[in-house]
Amino acid sequence: MISIKQLQHALAVEKTLHFKKAAEACNVSQSALSTSITQLEKQLGVTIFERNNKKVLLTSKGREILKKAKLVKLQIDELLLAAQEDIYPFSSPMTIGVIPTIGPYLLPKVLPEVRKQYPNFKLKIVEEQSQVLVEMVRNGDLDGAILALPYPIEGLMHFNFWREDFYWVSHKDECPKRTKEITSEELEIEKLMLLKDGHCLKEHALAACSLKNENKDSEFDSASLHTLVQMVAGKLGTTLVPQMALDQLIHNESELRAIHLNEPGPHRSIDIVFRPNYVRTDELQLLKDIFTPQLAHRCK
Repeated sequence: MISIKQLQHALAVEKTLHFKKAAEACNVSQSALSTSITQLEKQLGVTIFERNNKKVLLTSKGREILKKAKLVKLQIDELLLAAQEDIYPFSSPMTIGVIPTIGPYLLPKVLPEVRKQYPNFKLKIVEEQSQVLVEMVRNGDLDGAILALPYPIEGLMHFNFWREDFYWVSHKDECPKRTKEITSEELEIEKLMLLKDGHCLKEHALAACSLKNENKDSEFDSASLHTLVQMVAGKLGTTLVPQMALDQLIHNESELRAIHLNEPGPHRSIDIVFRPNYVRTDELQLLKDIFTPQLAHRCK
């Protein structure tokens, strides 16, 4: 039976045309390599190399044999690589979905640590609203999705890695002095600006304040948290922002104040959603284990 090692030895001699150098490259003795190639030639019934004390030559038949040997070795290498994907975390690319009200604020906090621990990990991010991402996970178009719960995900599994509250953001001129907490009853609802319908963050904010979605045609509705915060800076109203986004949205806005919403929490849960029996669940768990401490550190 021809062995992989025999093929490796023969290919090393072909490359170097020198038995001693080939043996060193294969990390075996010269006699062991010579015996290996002699056995290979005997099994094939073909002389692969002409050799004497001065030089090594490749026969025409040997050249044909080793051309096929290279293809065999390539296929074996690919087979071993495929097997290693289940042994070494993140050996294969992964595509993760994330909603717009999480992605810009979560990813800068966690991806540097992911890259530090797994520098060769190829991660693709797809940003869409929750409804689209859930269907993509179900259809196998995504390995998983990062969503804010509660949200309908029937038939899917999920790992929680973060829970957070909302903060009421207002212009400093319109903020009650010395206020550190605010309840929904103290909010001026007519001045409250939220995201457009279709964003689960709007539903979570309304739920946290025990409010119904009765302001669908509000001229203050926006497609992004960043725009809402800029409108607050312009004294056009107030808004609610999740803890994760505070540092990026109001860090350089000295005119703004953020006050914790004193309502039963957490006000939303951030989870990785995936299919039942998904084969790379352990890797999603590893991501979860990276995300949680990074967020705890960065969201103080």
